[in-house]
Amino acid sequence: MVYQRYRMGLIIFAALHMPVLINAEALSQDGPLEAFVGEPEFQVNSVFKNERFPNVVVTKRGTVLATWGSSHIRACRSEDGGSTWGEEITIAPKGIHGGGTIVDESTGDILAFVEENHPPAPLSIYRSSDDGRSWQKQVTNIKPDRDGRIPSMHMNEHGVTLTRGEHAGRLVRATRFYGDGNRPESIWPTHFTNAIYSDDGGRTWQSSEPFPENGTGEATLAELSDGSVYYNSRRHWAPEGKNPRRRWTATSKDSAATWGPASICEVLPDGPQNTNYGCMAGLVRLPIKGRDILIFSNCDDPSARRNGTVWVSFDGGKHWPLKRLVEKDSFAYSSLNAGRKGTATEGLIFLHYEHSGSRMASFNLAWLCAGESTGDGALPDWVNESEAQEQSR
Repeated sequence: MVYQRYRMGLIIFAALHMPVLINAEALSQDGPLEAFVGEPEFQVNSVFKNERFPNVVVTKRGTVLATWGSSHIRACRSEDGGSTWGEEITIAPKGIHGGGTIVDESTGDILAFVEENHPPAPLSIYRSSDDGRSWQKQVTNIKPDRDGRIPSMHMNEHGVTLTRGEHAGRLVRATRFYGDGNRPESIWPTHFTNAIYSDDGGRTWQSSEPFPENGTGEATLAELSDGSVYYNSRRHWAPEGKNPRRRWTATSKDSAATWGPASICEVLPDGPQNTNYGCMAGLVRLPIKGRDILIFSNCDDPSARRNGTVWVSFDGGKHWPLKRLVEKDSFAYSSLNAGRKGTATEGLIFLHYEHSGSRMASFNLAWLCAGESTGDGALPDWVNESEAQEQSR
């Protein structure tokens, strides 16, 4: 009997410590292009009042989950594709939303990041295992980069679960390092953006190496169909001769551990174009099999945070040939996500943005493709064919 108990204990210990084998195909939500086209769709609803700092994710059950808050961190759920919204749910009674909300595609759990006050500040991670209805604070360990630097969370786009390659199942979200502090402007050149990633479901995190350009912060990322990670960052400062008012990009080939050379995306604005200050942006890759269609959001105005606009890339961020206005009035921080096949959200794109509180726009690719040309690259043939069919009706 003693031996049997000892043997059973060894079996349980081995099971608990055995590496989890991830089925990458099961993690992927990619479906057909047709789900995102067809008849154009567009609607806007108010979600939160007061405060700031939006993120949006779509849970594995197809619930649109908006997270929000600059002093009281809250969530709001929609089970009908963003048409109606339930009551506000408290994630944390105090703190600042750190962005980076993540759906763990392996388990369905959702993680929300909360900092005690404006960073650098102590961090807490809250977990929901019931589709965003309730939240519990968890024990978390964030490991530094090779130089001993632990990043801050605030304020970045939602995170992702990697679905391809040897690190399928890895959770990744953009983060930032404040260098010599938050303000004044003279220390912005010491800031840089980076990421954290977790291979144990979000309990232990490793800090990536820095983004290859300083002066950056508040970033977005997306996994492309080849398993690389596309990174797109806000910027406060740039060396002499480089444009600090457009977005900066880089790519990781090692599942967000390090980043390749950075380049300026001249077609994408980084907030109002009369200041270097920039603005947090949204980004999502549409879950379409065999394609890397990215959607980006920011304000598109020469002098103010207004004219909220979405851009589309059909080649993984190399070119951005189309854009369309969503909100002509006040528009500041924003977050993007995409619907899931087989749910009420299928084929839809969700944009959660600051506008005297927050609003949620939902639309499809057919609506976006009726926007205006940026002159940056050619359109795929199927877009031109769809437009011709629409005009002939």
